[in-house]
Amino acid sequence: MTGPAVTDDRVVTDDEGRVVRVPPVVRRVVSLVPSLTEAVAATAPGLLVGATDWCTHPAGLDVVRVRGTKNPDVEAIVALVPDLVLANEEENRPPDLDRLRAAGVPVYVTHIRTLDAAFGSLERLLGACGLPGGPPWLVQARAAWGAVRPLEPRRRAVVPIWRRPWMAVGRDTFTGSLLERLGVDNALGRHAERYPRIEPAGLPGHDLVVLPDEPYAFAADDGPEAFGGVPCVLVPGRLLTWYGPALIEAATALPELLTGR
Repeated sequence: MTGPAVTDDRVVTDDEGRVVRVPPVVRRVVSLVPSLTEAVAATAPGLLVGATDWCTHPAGLDVVRVRGTKNPDVEAIVALVPDLVLANEEENRPPDLDRLRAAGVPVYVTHIRTLDAAFGSLERLLGACGLPGGPPWLVQARAAWGAVRPLEPRRRAVVPIWRRPWMAVGRDTFTGSLLERLGVDNALGRHAERYPRIEPAGLPGHDLVVLPDEPYAFAADDGPEAFGGVPCVLVPGRLLTWYGPALIEAATALPELLTGR
């Protein structure tokens, strides 16, 4: 009588509580999230074999491109025979991830809504890739944010993310958590929606507008004029929304950008 099959696979649990089986040694990783692409590339660049068209960091990353975060080329990903695909519950669509799982591809999903959660999530994800322990950039990012002192007095901001229609950051977001740590409270932080539609003339009280350059590319002549003279600051969207090595630059650059220094 034959017993159950014996496997040497490692068993890890992703941020959604899903059990993921990965090989004892992970050698081929596809990332569907720009932040996670940068995190893996900064830790063990040889692991990456595929990434989305939106994965712009690090510069010169030479891997197969598998379209976007919302429309990945599932067949191309499967053809790369990855040991693990990295995804995020907000960035990627469940049907695409289910198709990968159905094809036998292990998928690890992150769930990051706060700055503090980002550090633990990144550590677990890198462990799933066979990279246990905090890499130097993650240690540096923790230290940089530990040294941040919030603005005094605190500011109250609106953070638009799109125009036509206008949309902004609402409740329960990584961006809102990061800004709160910097001393900037989200005026829409208690909105029922995470990314509500807004009308610039009908916003709750605020004394600052933070305009990122992604996903909508706000600019000095495209955005500030809609907010009736409220001070506006233009910031790299990567520093507000990416939770990999970009956290190091965000901790030092954003305080200066938010105060106009």
